[in-house]
Parts: sequence; structure tokens; C-alpha cells
Amino acid sequence: MEGPLKIDLRRIVRERGMKVPSAVVALIERIICQKQLNEMLEYAYPAEGAAFAERIYTHLDLTLTVEGEENIPPSGRFVFASNHPLGGLDGIGLVKVLGARYGDDGIRVLVNDMLMNVEPLKKVFLPVNKFGAQGREATKAINAAYASDRQIVMFPAGLVSRLHDDRGIRDLEWQKSFVAKAIETGRLIIPVRFEGLNRRRFYRLARWRRRFGIKFNIEQIFLPSEVCASRGRSYRIRFLPPVDPAALAGQGMTPREIAARVREISNPIV
Repeated sequence: MEGPLKIDLRRIVRERGMKVPSAVVALIERIICQKQLNEMLEYAYPAEGAAFAERIYTHLDLTLTVEGEENIPPSGRFVFASNHPLGGLDGIGLVKVLGARYGDDGIRVLVNDMLMNVEPLKKVFLPVNKFGAQGREATKAINAAYASDRQIVMFPAGLVSRLHDDRGIRDLEWQKSFVAKAIETGRLIIPVRFEGLNRRRFYRLARWRRRFGIKFNIEQIFLPSEVCASRGRSYRIRFLPPVDPAALAGQGMTPREIAARVREISNPIV
């Protein structure tokens, strides 16, 4: 990397030829906490991978307690499947813990392809893109990662946890593909429970957005502010005993049913 990554919304707008009023750009800069994010990125520079994740946690004065380390084998090939309550610091926390355990080259975290712009984590990220030629290349890369000796880390819900009708905050339905891939490549699944929450307003905004039938994921815009608002908080990661998806499939369970079972293990109702 040549200098620290820097978020510059005005430059992005200018380079893309977008006609956005300066006042609107300034408002979005405040919403995404651009100044604070750039301070964070500058502090973490030039670290990458697990070291970068460690620096982010240090900068924000975050405490991360790890439980169930006996369920993190020193060797073998696994899928670490986690709930997704935060949408940022949970992923960074897993990179911090598992990258330190297996090395940056020993893990691959499946992420939205937009996150590949986060250069310090690019070496551990594996983009998921479902469309066109990029989709085919992403599929090939994911298949290669599953076939390798690297550990696969993922959030099978694909989206941040949501507020449900019972007022509990937990993941949406988990996609079943990770179960099928684990069976295909002979991997056990290690359920991961990340204990932590964004501010309640994030989850309420997502709920109201759905009620009004708005498809655009408005609440995602506020995730950077949730990262910045987390200063001084404490989180906990619990690694649960491995699940053998092939054995469960042999008992007649479908990949969808197995995914639901692992989700129940990883998703406490908050």
C-alpha cells in the first residue's frame, strides 16, 4: 500500500461525474463518519490482515474476550460459520483471532465484493459476486479456497442481524451453500457466536425500511457510524464444538436443515 487508505467522498463524486450538491456530500460525510474512519485507517497503517484488525481494536479501545478456544483445532480444514450482529467489527474481530491463530495466508473470509476496497484486509478477503464474468471468477476462487488447506470464515446470513417480531435481534435465514460446500470438501463446521450489538436505532431503521417496502438497504449507510460509536465496548466470541455436516446429511437432514441447526447454535436471541 502506498500510504494509508483514505476515504474521500468528494473525490469519488467528482471522479464519477456525479452532480451532487456540496451540502448533500457534507451530510453523507458526517453520516458515514468519514473523518473518524480516516483517523482510524491512518492509525492502523501500514498493518494488514490480522495485525490491521488488532490495530483497529486498539484504536477503538475495544475488549474482545475469546471463549471455546479448545474448539479451534491447530490443524485441519474447517468452515467457521458466524452470526453477524455488527456488520463490521465482528468480521474484523474474527480476522484478528483466526488470523493470529492460522496466519493471514491460512484464512479466507467470504465478503461482499465491495469490501475488497478495504486494502489492508484484501489479502484475507474473498469476494462473493453473483453476476456475470465477475461472478464466474468469484465462484472459481471460492471453490479453490474450499479445496485448499485454508480455513473458510463466513457469515451465512449474508446480511447484518435484524430485529424480529419477538423483539429479539438475530440473523435472518442462513444460506445453505456453505453446508453443501463443507460436505463436498470434507470439512467440519465450527459454529461461532459473536456477542455484541449495534445501537438499537440501526435495527429499528432496518425494520421500518422493510415495513415501508423500501428495497434499498438504507441502514447499511449507517454501519460506519456504528463502528465509530463502539469505542470502549466489550465483545465476546464463542467458538462452539464442531458440527459434522456429512454425518447429519447421512441421518437424512438436508443442507437447509443443517444450516438452520448451526444458525440456532450461533444465534442467541437478544
